[in-house]
Amino acid sequence: MTTACAALPTQSKPAPAGSIPVRPDTRLGTTTLILVTITVLGWASAFPAIRLGLTGFGALELGALRFGIAAVPAALFLAITRPALPGWRDAWRFAFGGVVFVALYTALLNLGQRTVPAAAASFIINVNPILTALLAMAFLNERFGLYAWLGTALSFLGVGFIAVGKLGGFEFDSGILLVLGATFCTAINSIVQKPLFARHKPLTVAAWNIVIGALMLSPVLADGIAQMQAASTDAIFAAVYLAAIPSFVVYGTWAMVLARMPASRATNMLYAVPPVATLIGWLWLSELPTTLGLIGGALALGGVVLVNVKR
Repeated sequence: MTTACAALPTQSKPAPAGSIPVRPDTRLGTTTLILVTITVLGWASAFPAIRLGLTGFGALELGALRFGIAAVPAALFLAITRPALPGWRDAWRFAFGGVVFVALYTALLNLGQRTVPAAAASFIINVNPILTALLAMAFLNERFGLYAWLGTALSFLGVGFIAVGKLGGFEFDSGILLVLGATFCTAINSIVQKPLFARHKPLTVAAWNIVIGALMLSPVLADGIAQMQAASTDAIFAAVYLAAIPSFVVYGTWAMVLARMPASRATNMLYAVPPVATLIGWLWLSELPTTLGLIGGALALGGVVLVNVKR
């Protein structure tokens, strides 16, 4: 779910004793590329999965089931690894991730997708890299170069082609506002949690996000379990799939990507999500991509390449 040529400040404070310093990659290495690929594939598949899940569950109930299931292996990971509890200066950042990046984001996106189709939602979510870049420049001293802006514009144009091509245009409604709210949750979380990766392992951050988010959504978990009695097999599979891949696996890979790369560059990689979501929707839901959708996918991927190669 969301830009290159960004650089960290030239002067940085030494990491505190016992910390786990992580230097963002200046090049897109093999390991980082694999993590990015898993993240893009996982989050792209979430849009059709949410669409299927909403046929059998309420928006909040689907979110509660998704992270209620994902929280089980996440909690086991924390119990086995027993990471040190964060100090007060980091505790609020962990809480922010669970409350905003998981619970609030999921609630807003699911509520929005009741009226906003998956293709349009993936387009709106991809405003995220621009929001993140602006926040990163303001709070993390990251920088934008000419190719970064050009690549961002090209990718944004591409996802716009995908949305218009699949929908024939869409009108502005409350659902779009809800998805925009989810986008802002992702952007601001990237800025808030970025400092954690200098002192904590990425998988630890991701696990706490999932557990805290699941606790926030737990008041409607019982209703979600009750709705399983009448839900179709496809809807139940979608809920379990959302828990396993886009949640448990991808929240972990995204944390590792964010730890390895500047926040603005990392979120720019998510511009690849809409064209991949279009392909997955075709294979999974038999939604045939339009000519405009294929052109938009090529533009979106081209923008990612421009931003991350021509530096």
